[in-house]
Amino acid sequence: MSTPNYLLALCLISAANAQATSFVMTTDALVSLSMSATKGTSSSFKDDKIVLAAKDDAAAYVASGGEIHGARLESALLHIRRTLPALRETDGQLACAMLAL
Repeated sequence: MSTPNYLLALCLISAANAQATSFVMTTDALVSLSMSATKGTSSSFKDDKIVLAAKDDAAAYVASGGEIHGARLESALLHIRRTLPALRETDGQLACAMLAL
């Protein structure tokens, strides 16, 4: 393998690793946020009936690349954003966090 091709392959592998690490860190942060106490409203979403009911819709949303928006997912996203108004994550990030619960 010539040097430019080797460097290109190394850059691509490094970029892919950085994206995977970023995804894991974002998901970990979201799960941590979702499980933390929130001003007495809810101690966690891992036992929240609205969020748990949306897991199948969240899986469909993630698998379809955001094309499928189920009613339960929409309800859960609204519920999460009302409970944690400072949360600025995307629907996809929240859907992934729901799947991790």
